[in-house]
Amino acid sequence: MNQASQSELGQKTSYDQTYNPGRLFPIPRAIKRQEIGVDSIQLPFKGFDIWNHYEVSWLNPKGKPLVGIAEIILPCESPNIIESKSMKLYFNSLNNSKFESMEVLQKVINKDLSEAAGAPIKIKLKNLSEEKTWAALAGENIDDLDIDCSAYTVECNFLKTSEEKVEETLCSDLLKSNCLVTNQPDWGSVQIHYQGPKIDREGLLRYLVSFRNHNEFHEQCIERIFMDILKHCQPRELTVYGRYTRRGGLDINPYRSTKSVNAETLNTRLVRQ
Repeated sequence: MNQASQSELGQKTSYDQTYNPGRLFPIPRAIKRQEIGVDSIQLPFKGFDIWNHYEVSWLNPKGKPLVGIAEIILPCESPNIIESKSMKLYFNSLNNSKFESMEVLQKVINKDLSEAAGAPIKIKLKNLSEEKTWAALAGENIDDLDIDCSAYTVECNFLKTSEEKVEETLCSDLLKSNCLVTNQPDWGSVQIHYQGPKIDREGLLRYLVSFRNHNEFHEQCIERIFMDILKHCQPRELTVYGRYTRRGGLDINPYRSTKSVNAETLNTRLVRQ
């Protein structure tokens, strides 16, 4: 079973001169899900991970370089995530490889990533002219709350509710955690939509801030936030959506919800992306 520590994260690596799908390094989701009480067979949520890769390049049959942007959607039901550095190394192996067309390349990438994830993924290669401008997360931003903060490792006891029942969408740009292996900072924004007992906003913000020195991958952090709110606040409906800044041309945006939704309608860049 692949462990994050066995990947090429934090290691000096060589770059392939030709296409090499063997660089992809899958990591089972089940390992970290066990920590937060998630049964990998009967998931308590629906969702996906949206990956955007802004450094995609390959050669046409005449050897001319082409560039594009890849939108990749991994279902949360897939048994594996793909370690992000291995994803970058895989895409870098395309740089000097010839493909007949963008459509042919898209099929190749779809096959390789689906095999690594252990489930069918969706990928769309886009020309630069198709890229959208940035927007803001919908909802009420709670970052202006004047709170004292001293906990920088996850503290779910900050999550409190009142008897009032509401439906609201709250968001914050203060989410930060650290890579599980390299300890590099991961910067993100999070949107929380729920129906149920009203969540104390100051407590929620303190809880989000408490991820600041926490070490987990993006997908694992969003699943932890989802499960903590589900357990401590007991909403009837819940959606947690994280949008992280890119590293090495790649951003990861996990979405977990009690409801199904079309991933392709949600992939809008934020100002830091």
